[in-house]
Amino acid sequence: MTPPPQAHSVPDQLSLIKRGISELLSEGELVKKLSRGKPLTIKAGFDPTAADLHLGHTVLLRKLAQFQKLGHRVVFLIGDYTGMIGDPSGRMEERPVLTPAQVMANAKTYQKQVSGILDTRRVDVKLNSQWLGPMRLADFLRVTSKLTVPRLLERDDFVKRLKEGSSFTVTEALYPLLQAYDSVALKADVELGGTDQKFNLLLGRALQERFGQEPQVVITLPLLEGTDGVQKMSKSLGNAIGIAEPPEEIYGKVMSIPDKLLSRYFELLTGEDLAQISKMHPMEAKQRLALLLTSQFHGPAAGQKAQEGFNQLFRKREIPVEIPEFKVPARLVKEGKVWVVALLVESGLAPSKAQARRLMAQGGVDLDGKRLTDPEISYPIAAGSILKAGKRHFLRLIL
Repeated sequence: MTPPPQAHSVPDQLSLIKRGISELLSEGELVKKLSRGKPLTIKAGFDPTAADLHLGHTVLLRKLAQFQKLGHRVVFLIGDYTGMIGDPSGRMEERPVLTPAQVMANAKTYQKQVSGILDTRRVDVKLNSQWLGPMRLADFLRVTSKLTVPRLLERDDFVKRLKEGSSFTVTEALYPLLQAYDSVALKADVELGGTDQKFNLLLGRALQERFGQEPQVVITLPLLEGTDGVQKMSKSLGNAIGIAEPPEEIYGKVMSIPDKLLSRYFELLTGEDLAQISKMHPMEAKQRLALLLTSQFHGPAAGQKAQEGFNQLFRKREIPVEIPEFKVPARLVKEGKVWVVALLVESGLAPSKAQARRLMAQGGVDLDGKRLTDPEISYPIAAGSILKAGKRHFLRLIL
C-alpha cells in the first residue's frame, strides 16, 4: 500500500516532482498545498485523437506515477469530448474533426496501455463527456462568459494563423476553454502538460478562480522529439514509437533514433543515472535504452528476445554500428512511399538515375533488409529505415 502524502516530507516530495520538468507555476503554491498533508488531485488530460499512446505521452505518465508513489490522487482524464475537436496547440492548420465512435474506440485502447507505468488500481479514469455532455446551452454560455476575446487571442498559434492569413474555427477557439473547465469540474490541485499546453493550463487556473476555486498549480514537461530527431513525437507526423507496438518494433525504432537524443530519452523516459549513461558508447547506451523501454511495456523476456533478434539481424546483414544519417526531402515521400531511384540520387548513393536503375536491377539495393529490384515503383519507407547500396554503403533515413 502506498504511504500517504504526510509520510513524505515536503522537500522530498518537491525534489521528486521537480525532476525533469520544464516549469512549475508556482513552487510556493505547491508547497502550500503539500504542507496540508492531504492527497492532492493531480490531473493530466489525453485526447484520444489516435488509437495508441506513444513514448511522448509517457513523459507525463511517468510524472503521474511519481505523484502516485507520493500518495496523491491521479486523474487520467480522457478527453472524449475535446478529442472530437483536437487540440490546436502548435498547429498551423485545422485538425480533421473525429466522430464520437472514432474517439471512443481510441479511448478504450488508452486504458489498457497505461498499466506499464501507472498502478491502474489507483488511477481515477475520467471522461470529460461526463460533465460536458449533459451541459445545457445556458450552462455553456455561463462558462464562456468567463473568458474574454483578448485573452483567447493571447495564444501564439492563433495569432500566427491570423497574421499568415489562415483561419481557425470557433470550435477550435473554444478548445482551451473546454480543457480549462475540466479543471473546474475535477477541482484539480495540479495539472500536468507539455510545454505547448502552457496557455491551456494557465487558463484552467484563471477559470477555477472565476468559479471560486483555489487555482491549480501548473507543471509543464518537455516535449519529446520523435524518431526524426526534430519534430515533437506524433502519430500524424509518422515519427512516433507506440507503446502498444510489438516488442521488435519498439526495440528497432528506439535503435533508429539519432544519437543526439540519447541523453534526453534517458532523462525523460527512465530513472537511469545520466552520468553513467554519458560514459557509454552510443550504441551500447542505445541498446540499453531500447531494452529498458521494450521490457517496460512487454516484459523482460520479450525485451531480451527483441534485443537478441535485432543483434542477430544486424550481424547477418553485416550492418555497421555507425551509420550516417540522411534526411529524406519531404517532396520525395508520398503516402508513406518513396521512389528509391530518386532517393539514391538525392542521397549521393548513385550519381544518376540511370546508375540507380542499374544498381537496383543488379540486386544491389536493400531497404531494411529487403532486396529492391523494380526501379519503376515506390516502396514503403519509415523513420529509421536503413538503405543499403552496394556492399558497403549504408544510410539511416530520417523523415
